[in-house]
Amino acid sequence: MEALQGGQMGLVLQQARALLIVPLLKLLVVLCLGMSVMLFVEKVYMGIVITLIKLFRRKPEKKWKWEAVKDDVELGNSAYPMVLVQIPMYNEKEVYQLSIGAACGLSWPSDRVIIQVLDDSTDPAIKLGGVAVNSDECLMTRMQEMSLDYHFTVEQEVGSATHAFFGFNGTAGVWRIAALNEAGGWKDRTTVEDMDLAVRASLRGWKFIYLSDLKVKNELPSTFKAYRYQQHRWSCGPANLFRKMAMEIVRNKKVSPMKKFHVIYSFFFVRKIVAHVVTFVFYCIILPVTVFVPEVQVPIWGAVYIPSTITLLNAVGTPRSLHLLIFWILFENVMSLHRTKATLIGLFEAGRVNEWVVTEKLGDALKTKSGAKASRKPRIRIGERLHMLELIVGSYLSFCGCYDLSFGKNGYFIYLFIQSIAFFIAGVGYVGTFVPNP
Repeated sequence: MEALQGGQMGLVLQQARALLIVPLLKLLVVLCLGMSVMLFVEKVYMGIVITLIKLFRRKPEKKWKWEAVKDDVELGNSAYPMVLVQIPMYNEKEVYQLSIGAACGLSWPSDRVIIQVLDDSTDPAIKLGGVAVNSDECLMTRMQEMSLDYHFTVEQEVGSATHAFFGFNGTAGVWRIAALNEAGGWKDRTTVEDMDLAVRASLRGWKFIYLSDLKVKNELPSTFKAYRYQQHRWSCGPANLFRKMAMEIVRNKKVSPMKKFHVIYSFFFVRKIVAHVVTFVFYCIILPVTVFVPEVQVPIWGAVYIPSTITLLNAVGTPRSLHLLIFWILFENVMSLHRTKATLIGLFEAGRVNEWVVTEKLGDALKTKSGAKASRKPRIRIGERLHMLELIVGSYLSFCGCYDLSFGKNGYFIYLFIQSIAFFIAGVGYVGTFVPNP
């Protein structure tokens, strides 16, 4: 009797596998491959455009006409427009002096400029001294540098050169007051108020110029906790803004259909949604689970060639870090877990959609603590380091790798084991710098 029941149960499972699991998994693979192709085409397109820009030296000053403000004896300083410089900061000891000093050193009539330092710092002990960016502080900041360099040197410059639009970054920029007023000013409806303003200004016909020759230094978050909060905000905000503005962009009559297509498809859908979702869902969930279902095959171009090409194209922004490509892609896959979660929260306006946690900057805090308390061993609580989501995904990938090594024929176990190690390292908190509680 028990054998009969066991046979019936096995038959039911086989039918469920054939009628439900296999078709569903095949559908998910097709959808993920489609998203991978979207991302691949976008990366190749930007690679071609940025190559042409560099070859033909297509700089903004060659495309846009401008004239320097000339002294007027009759008008005096009133010939110069009034300029407001705002410098927001939060415990950014490494860059505050450079930012304020640069603003104070502007070659502009002193009665035609206002400088505002918007300081929310919690550390009153600002130390004067040398100013330097911290991209070499740890491996995690090097990974961030690679991602940001591609964003600025490729995405921003391509958007500026082709469609005169890109997502304005709060790091630095110059706005016309008329553009701010016509766009409706700053709004706090999302956590990306700078991007929100840029999209609204673009829909009213204003164009943007990216100047790659001007560099603005800032400090990168060097703790994993701070970086996770930052990436949540940077991923959730654009997705939520897309939800709020998609139809407004479609109905807009002041910009061309091509520009609307660029903003909706390329800027929002592919770069802000597909890029995050496909990285985690395909390469960390769907691809690993196919080792249990041999009926579902992922073509080699989708499993290897496309992600490898995308990785190489991302590396052009930071040539000095080419040797870190493997570490970068493994770390990006780990962070795609949080970016995907944040993207879905933004799209569906879930609980943390408006969460705003200011990115913590250490400055010299770590050096000060280690120097002042060298004789005192800091207390490290296990709970401060452990991250359960990373540990769960790492365990899942490790299990899939073990199964593929024992029964599979695709050789995915090599990638699965390496990627699981990356998740485990992040899961136990050995990413970035760590400042234990005293």
